[in-house]
Amino acid sequence: MAKNVLVISTSLRNGSNSEILADHFMEGALESGNKAEKITLKDKSIAFCKGCLACLKTGHCVIKDDALEIAEKIHDAEVLVFATPIYYYEMSGQMKTLLDRANSIYGSDYKFTDIYMLTTAAENEENVPERAISGLQGWTDCFERAQLKGSIFAGGVSAEGEIEGHKALQEAYEMGKSVK
Repeated sequence: MAKNVLVISTSLRNGSNSEILADHFMEGALESGNKAEKITLKDKSIAFCKGCLACLKTGHCVIKDDALEIAEKIHDAEVLVFATPIYYYEMSGQMKTLLDRANSIYGSDYKFTDIYMLTTAAENEENVPERAISGLQGWTDCFERAQLKGSIFAGGVSAEGEIEGHKALQEAYEMGKSVK
């Protein structure tokens, strides 16, 4: 049965390695017959959460920017895929800001159950993505029906497009293809 997959690329750089990784995941997901959409944050205006918690009463954030539409798409997707560069051993700041602004989804009848994390970094040590993944895991833990199904780390890529030929691209494609 086809699933509704939402891929969110959080890099602000054109042709970023994490976006290329996201494209490969999406290609696999589409090839498996899923419906997939990619959102990139590079052209979006997303303000910081004010912590007012009005979203828990109204079901949406009071700040009028691009995060409102993205949160609605997150709510309606069955599978979420976050692609982020690793900065200082953490997910990108724009990804963290988006997760904070998606607080209105908590307590709602969201559809997603499967979450994936795709990461890239200049560093090539295997433990580099652990903190970024733990940050997403903390967000995921707030949603009873959701679970972090998989993650991919592409290390040693810092220059634009340097990920081409990296084994992580095939892994992302295969992971996307496995979504059912």
